[in-house]
Amino acid sequence: MNVICLAIVADTAATRVSADRKRFEAWRKPEPGELYRLSQLSFERAKALCAEQGLGVVTDAGALRTAGDGPRVIITAEGADFLEGAVERVDEAFEVHKLRQLQLTHYRVNELGDIQTEAPAQGGLTDFGAHVVRRCNALGIVVDVAHGTYDLVKRAATVSTKPLVLSHTALVSRPTSRGRSISADHARAVADTGGVIGIWPSAGSFHDLREMAHGFKRMADVVGVEHVGLGTDMLGFISPPVFTNYAQLPLLGSALLAEGFSQAETEQVLGGNYRRVFDASIAPRR
Repeated sequence: MNVICLAIVADTAATRVSADRKRFEAWRKPEPGELYRLSQLSFERAKALCAEQGLGVVTDAGALRTAGDGPRVIITAEGADFLEGAVERVDEAFEVHKLRQLQLTHYRVNELGDIQTEAPAQGGLTDFGAHVVRRCNALGIVVDVAHGTYDLVKRAATVSTKPLVLSHTALVSRPTSRGRSISADHARAVADTGGVIGIWPSAGSFHDLREMAHGFKRMADVVGVEHVGLGTDMLGFISPPVFTNYAQLPLLGSALLAEGFSQAETEQVLGGNYRRVFDASIAPRR
C-alpha cells in the first residue's frame, strides 16, 4: 500500500451508534461553529500523524504518479458538515489543510443534502451542495458522494464537470430504505461521470476476502472494470470488516486474480482507476 486517503470525520460530536448497534445516527443538533471547530482539531491531528509517521501529503497529480517516495496520504474529509453553510471554508480547507477529497455527507442530513441512512428531507443535493461541488471542481478537489442518496448522486452528476467518487459501498439488487449499499442505477450514475465506486469490506456485505473479490466482479459487470476501486473505510465499521489491515492487500489481489481479473485489471481496481479520477480532478501543479 503506497497511498491512502486519510479522512477526518466532521460530525462525530453529533452522531453515535444506535441503541441496537446496527447503524450510526445523528442524535443531537450541534451548536453553531461546533463542527467547524472539531474539524480544525481533526485536520491538525492528521497533520501531526503525517509528521510523526513520515507520511508525505499528496497535493497534486504529479505527486500521486511519482513512485519511490515512501508512503503518502491524500487528506480527505468524510462529511462536509464543517462547512456549516459557508462555501469559503472549502477554500480554507484546500489552502490551509491540503484537503484534496471532500465527501459531501456522512451520518447527518446536513446543508448539502440527504443521506442513505435517514429519511430524505431535501430532495437530494441542495443548491448549497451544488455550489460546493462547483467550488471543488474549480479548486481541484475530488468530490465523493458516498452516503448520499441516489437523488443526491443524480444531481451531483449533472452539476460536476469532473468525475465523481463513491468511495465505499457494495452493489445489491434491492437496496434497503436505510442501507448503505447501492443499486445498479446508482452505480451507473457515478460511472457515467467517468468516476469510480469503491468496494468496501463490510461484514454485512461479504463474509471473507473471496466474497469481497466477487463483489468487485459484480460491480465491474455492471459499470465496467475501469469504474471500480477499493474503499476500505478503515476503522469505520461497528462490526469488524473482512479487511482489517493493509497487510492483507496481497491476499485481496490474489482473490481478485482468482475471480478472473487480469493482472492489469487488478492493478486498475487497486489504485489505477482512482489515480485516473484524481488526475482529472486535481488542478495541475503551479
